[in-house]
Amino acid sequence: MTPLYDFMSSARKSLDMTMYELSDPTAEQILMADHKRGVQVRILLDRDYSGASVNQAAYAALSGAGVPVAWANDSEIFHQKTITIDGDESAIMTGNLTPQYYATTRDFVVMDSQPADVAAIESVFAKDWAGAAPSPGLPGIDLVWSPGSEEPLVAAIGSAAHSVVVENEEMDSTSIESALESDAERHVDVTVVMTADSDWDAAFSQLESDGVHVVLYPDTASALYIHAKVIDVDGTKGFIGSENFSTASLDYNRELGLVTSAPAVLGPLNSALSGDIANGQLQGRASAPVPAPTTPATAAAPPATSPAAAGCTPIDDEGGCYEPGEYCRDDDHGSTGRSGNGQAITCEDENGTWYWEA
Repeated sequence: MTPLYDFMSSARKSLDMTMYELSDPTAEQILMADHKRGVQVRILLDRDYSGASVNQAAYAALSGAGVPVAWANDSEIFHQKTITIDGDESAIMTGNLTPQYYATTRDFVVMDSQPADVAAIESVFAKDWAGAAPSPGLPGIDLVWSPGSEEPLVAAIGSAAHSVVVENEEMDSTSIESALESDAERHVDVTVVMTADSDWDAAFSQLESDGVHVVLYPDTASALYIHAKVIDVDGTKGFIGSENFSTASLDYNRELGLVTSAPAVLGPLNSALSGDIANGQLQGRASAPVPAPTTPATAAAPPATSPAAAGCTPIDDEGGCYEPGEYCRDDDHGSTGRSGNGQAITCEDENGTWYWEA
């Protein structure tokens, strides 16, 4: 969570958040601190389903500190989990800000700084903040919104030539299940990775009978819980978002995800899915091999570079490189250095807050 906390703390002008569940005291303190130093903070919380109870304490704490916070329209579930900073970059998440689950739950966050995507996210946020019921959102470059997720996700699954791996919390969409089965029937290697739940047993059985590999984790406190909502197509294209495989989530809720072919996303995604497949239990045909996501050379994660090798200075408290826009430590005020890509940076004062500037 440290990168996400750092992202939230980096806001200079604005922070807009839509969150299904917020009960993270650290996140709440960051939001209060952002507000206190003049950042325009707006927090939109779900009130339908479990939102009213889970989010009540955060709503009270934030509003009590003067942070603008609002309940989303309760005609549908606002299941979206997105944070946008300064109108420049958005964190699109599969998980909620609920710290009791961080250590044991599979989730992903993808950072999106494409201007058309961020502008679309902010446009939809403005409507939702004003109290509107969920309606289809602007597509940007590669965004997938609910209402309206079913068609693009079915199309993504159907576009596979070699392999499909999905992780999800629910399996209650006839269209998604049919798309997975159709892939398997045309000899695409299809793998579903989920946490066992009797509600989905019939779906699992049908998927298995049509040739889909079903890999499950037990629903126990010690096992990894699959909460992620991802689709990996041929190891070269991935969907990451808040959408569960259910009619409500795809057709009615407010949800947001994106489809990307960025190697920096696909490399880590493929690696995580491969590990989850290997560590889960294949159902039915226990002896059959389960293929890992295809990972072409173009989708490989770039090799790690040490701060020393990168030539950056000073080194931050976590052993990494500072980049323009990040906070400076007190000891670095007025000093100069180099970022991870060799760019000259200076620790400068901006209205009482010190940042590294190029």
